[in-house]
Amino acid sequence: MAERLKLRGEDEEDLAVISTILQDALVPIGDMAFLAEERRFVLVANRFCWECAAQAEAAGIMGEGFERVLTGVTFDGVAGVKVRGFAPSERERILQILAIVPEPGAICIDFSGDDCVRLEVDGIVCHLEDLGEPWPTPWRPKHPVAEA
Repeated sequence: MAERLKLRGEDEEDLAVISTILQDALVPIGDMAFLAEERRFVLVANRFCWECAAQAEAAGIMGEGFERVLTGVTFDGVAGVKVRGFAPSERERILQILAIVPEPGAICIDFSGDDCVRLEVDGIVCHLEDLGEPWPTPWRPKHPVAEA
């Protein structure tokens, strides 16, 4: 079992680390919110613990040692939010994070199926914190290998 993560991202390099940690995280649309008065966007994700999988594979344990954990993520300094590919009213629908990408004046949370949340921001200020204890899962996300 890995230690709980608690991270702060303030630049593109930090955001790349957070993006990697959240790859394949599952996020119900109802667990995302823009708190306009606080200029904050928040979400709770069910993330795959890639760090646990790496430890298990390094120890030669294949197909075991996989875990998931609920993780809270906040983005501060958010002036506005735009969505593509889904309606906020689809609260029960679950999105899968592919990547979190900085753009000039924005941070895009890209999901599978070409869905996206675009945060209009002044800069990068992101916090990630695991909530509660992880639980075991037999399923490791798989990605197709791109051919060169």
